[in-house]
Amino acid sequence: MAQPKKKPISPDKYFAMEETSEYKNEYYHGEIFAMTGASFNHNLISGNIFASLHTSLRGSTCFIFTSDMRVQVDQEKHYTYPDISVVCEQIDFANGKDDTIKNPVVIFEILSESTMDYDRGSKFKAYRKINSLKDYILIDQYSFYVEYFHKNEDGKWVLDEYNSLNDICKIKSIDIELSLDTIYDRVKLSNAGMDLV
Repeated sequence: MAQPKKKPISPDKYFAMEETSEYKNEYYHGEIFAMTGASFNHNLISGNIFASLHTSLRGSTCFIFTSDMRVQVDQEKHYTYPDISVVCEQIDFANGKDDTIKNPVVIFEILSESTMDYDRGSKFKAYRKINSLKDYILIDQYSFYVEYFHKNEDGKWVLDEYNSLNDICKIKSIDIELSLDTIYDRVKLSNAGMDLV
């Protein structure tokens, strides 16, 4: 027997639900997807990146946000919670909501087994439609590996890869250097043959 079609949820209903929800949910074309809890490594990596960016960008016109800040990817259709996002100059809030931004210049996603295909594939494809976005950085929490996508002067996305703790990723749009040694500080990788403590 055919299953009844789910009735799409409107963006307004989604926003209302998020205000009282115990968990964050992403919104995609009328459907809501619950976000799972983050692992020990995920939290350490996120904290390391945030702390480094906060120190480097202190006194600048840029703002760094954790995963509690929502991003409007496509108005009325797609809203996400990146692990870390950066906005510079004037913040453009969506629909007058101070918890939803429209103009990130940098987005970080920390990969998990359940999200890595999505983060590299359809989510990145959607993010590329955000006009302000210049840098998209994927951090592997299971190995020393960073994928840095940046938009060049021709509007094409270019990939640089880093897999050594001595590597330094230079985030072009905000002119910040972020070393893998900083990103993975105190992160324990069981398959790397060594622990950083």
